Amino acid sequence: MKLVISDKKGKAKQIEFEDEKALRGLKIGDKLEGSSIGLEGYEFEIRGGSDSAGFPMRRDVQGEERKRILVTNSLGAHIKRKGMRKRKTVRGNTVSIATAQLNLYVIKAGKEDIFAEAKAEGEAKEGDAPKEEAKEAPAKEATEPKSSEPKEKAEEPKAEEKKEEAK
Repeated sequence: MKLVISDKKGKAKQIEFEDEKALRGLKIGDKLEGSSIGLEGYEFEIRGGSDSAGFPMRRDVQGEERKRILVTNSLGAHIKRKGMRKRKTVRGNTVSIATAQLNLYVIKAGKEDIFAEAKAEGEAKEGDAPKEEAKEAPAKEATEPKSSEPKEKAEEPKAEEKKEEAK
């Protein structure tokens, strides 16, 4: 199972979690101690998730199984027309063996910063590509004169050839 952990600053980190039995039976909105998933001192709230086929969990659907519900524009449905409703398949609000991803929100942070690795990876990716070279390339293209004459000449013989073939 994948756990996507996010905080109020908009940072998110995805971790792989092997012991799915520890989370089974919890519902969306329940509090979760960080020690149960290996992050001491943290406290999380379950905000949502999805199953292995990508069907989203919904807070208002009870149980573990998939259900086909009639929805307006909301979670799992993007309906543009006013008054239109659609039948969509969603997963219930309870974590089960079928849950592939679980979204957690940090309520109480621990001593260790779990987002520190994500910062270091982001800085390394930005530092790899020199920014000066990327800025120079478009400037060189803009200085070259553009001529429309070759395009017109190339199109004219094609039109004449078609007329000759039609005769």
